[in-house]
Amino acid sequence: MKLAKRGKEASGPLATVSKGLPPFWPMRRLQSEIDRLFEDPFGTWWTPEVPSFAGWIPAADVFEDKNNVIVKMEIPGMKKEEFEVYMTGDNLNIAGERKSETEEKTAESYRSERHFGRFHRSILLPVPVDAAKIEAHYQDGILTITCPKTEAAKRKQVEVKVD
Repeated sequence: MKLAKRGKEASGPLATVSKGLPPFWPMRRLQSEIDRLFEDPFGTWWTPEVPSFAGWIPAADVFEDKNNVIVKMEIPGMKKEEFEVYMTGDNLNIAGERKSETEEKTAESYRSERHFGRFHRSILLPVPVDAAKIEAHYQDGILTITCPKTEAAKRKQVEVKVD
């Protein structure tokens, strides 16, 4: 058994908590490293000339109001002809392809963070929607899809009676 003197900082795995770090930071760091591994499985030695087999995944927000499920997706720099929106069962699908710009032969590339290539998102909607009434609008790089809920899926207010 090891005793620590009062007034000295403790050492060990819990000592970092007293230094202002969150209590589960090692697990969060491990999770972010695993996420990074799945996003870039071959690390930095993967050559940029070889296209990634995973493509890219645009960010999406899904939320609902009283009558609709709304999906907002970031797909900047695309034309409406370069992507499609469709339903399969309870899944809303958004697929498309962002084409790369012509390469500048005289310039050296120091860093490239923009993604090009095909993408496909399949989003399981939380409630049944009327597929025939879905509307999609694209403006300033944001695709907004409004999916009206079916009457059965809408929330019904029940009156409480007092005896």
